[in-house]
Amino acid sequence: MTLRIGLLGDGMMAGIHAERLINMGDEVEVVALSDLSADITEAFAAKYFTGTHHVPSHYTDAQKMYDESNLDGVIVCTPHTLHYAHAGQALDADVHILLEKPMVTSIKDAYALRDRATQSDKTFIIGYNSPCTPVLALLKKIITDQRFGNLQMVNGYLTQNWMRGTTGTWRQDPRLSGGGQAYDSGAHSLCSLVWSVASSPKLVSAFIETYGCEVDINSVINIRFENDVLASVTVNGNCASATADMVFIFDKGRVRIDPWAGQRIQAWDKDEQIDLSNELGATTVTPTRHFVDLMQGKSAPTTSAENGVHQSELMDAIYASAKLGRAVTLAEVLDP
Repeated sequence: MTLRIGLLGDGMMAGIHAERLINMGDEVEVVALSDLSADITEAFAAKYFTGTHHVPSHYTDAQKMYDESNLDGVIVCTPHTLHYAHAGQALDADVHILLEKPMVTSIKDAYALRDRATQSDKTFIIGYNSPCTPVLALLKKIITDQRFGNLQMVNGYLTQNWMRGTTGTWRQDPRLSGGGQAYDSGAHSLCSLVWSVASSPKLVSAFIETYGCEVDINSVINIRFENDVLASVTVNGNCASATADMVFIFDKGRVRIDPWAGQRIQAWDKDEQIDLSNELGATTVTPTRHFVDLMQGKSAPTTSAENGVHQSELMDAIYASAKLGRAVTLAEVLDP
C-alpha cells in the first residue's frame, strides 16, 4: 500500500524530507503541501516534485488539508513555537506524525503534548538524527548494561557558523524560534545527551552570549540530572568550523561519539582502547525513512514525546538560569 504523506511547513527541512521521500519510490506519495501562501507551496512543488509521481494538492489552511487529503501521515516542519499547535492539530486528525525538533518550546506544552501523544495509537516521533543511528543504539546498550560501570559524567560541544547563516531568518526571531542556536543545531547534541541519560534535569546552570542578536548564540551549560549524572555542554553558533563531540565517562571506562550525526564511536575499557565496529547494528536510517518504516510496521520508534519532554525541561532551565544569573532547579522552573 502506498502511504499518503503531507508536508506542513515547506521550507529547508521539508525539502530534505521531500528528497528522501522521492527516493522511496512508490512506497509513499506526497499528496499535500501546506504553508502560509500558495506561492510557497507552488515553488516547493516545482523544485522538488517536477517529473516525479508526486502531484500534491496545495493548502494555506492545514485543517483543510487534513479534511480533504486522507493522509496516513504528516511531517511537520514549521517554526519551533508553532509545533505545539500544529502537533495537536495533527493528533486531532488522527494521522501518524513526524514532528521536527524541538518538540515544543515550553515545559507545560511538552507535558500536555506527551499526554496526548501517549493516548494516540498513531506514530509520534521527533525528527532527531542521532537516535536513528547504530552508534547511539550501541551507546544506549552500553549505558543500560553497565558495560563500563555506572555512567557518571558527560562532556560535549558543538560548533557551527550559525549566527551568520541564520541572519534575517525566523530562526533568530524568538517569537518563532523560541530560542537560538541551543534550540536549533545545538538541539542535536542536547538531544543525544538527554536521550542517552534518560532523566530529567535536577539542577542547571547556564551562561549565554547573544552578540547583539535577539537569541542565544553561544552557551555553556552545566547539568545535574535526577539520576545524578553530571554533564557539561558547550554550544557555539559563532564558529566558522562546524563539528561536535561528546564523551560519556563511566567508572570503568569512557565512550566518545559524534552527537550531531551519530557517525563515530570510540571506547576505552579502563585505559585500553577497544574496537566496537563489529558490534554496530544495521546502517543508519534517516528520520524520514524511520517514520515510513514505523507506519509500515517494520520497526520500533527510537524517539518519543518523552524525549521531547526532557529536552523542554532542560531548555526552560537553561534560559531561566541565564536570565537569573544563577543555578536553577527544575522545581523552580515549573513553579516560578
